[in-house]
Amino acid sequence: MVTLQNHVGKISFSANFFTELIGNTVTNCFGVIAMNVRGFRETLTAALPMQQKRDFARGVKVNFKDGALTIDLHISLMYGVNINAVSKSIINKVSYTVRRATGLNVEKVNVFVDSIRV
Repeated sequence: MVTLQNHVGKISFSANFFTELIGNTVTNCFGVIAMNVRGFRETLTAALPMQQKRDFARGVKVNFKDGALTIDLHISLMYGVNINAVSKSIINKVSYTVRRATGLNVEKVNVFVDSIRV
């Protein structure tokens, strides 16, 4: 949960808001096939029937520290795409989308390409 204080009042953003916003943005980028699970806990929760429809929220981790966000993304890319170009595109698109939706600074976006699929 990220809470900001301004002259009007408090604004709170939930973790689900960030994961869905970022996951939806990343899956709409060219060359991205899927979001991957990050670890053992996400692997277990991904196997549950309720989590099947929220596929794009997997593989997103958001840390909020000192007024800036650090975002980790785990993705699968399409075979034959330029990994560097797609990664730069994802970084720019995610930074812009989060900044525009929330007004928060995005300090760093880490893109981990876990697999390449045909």
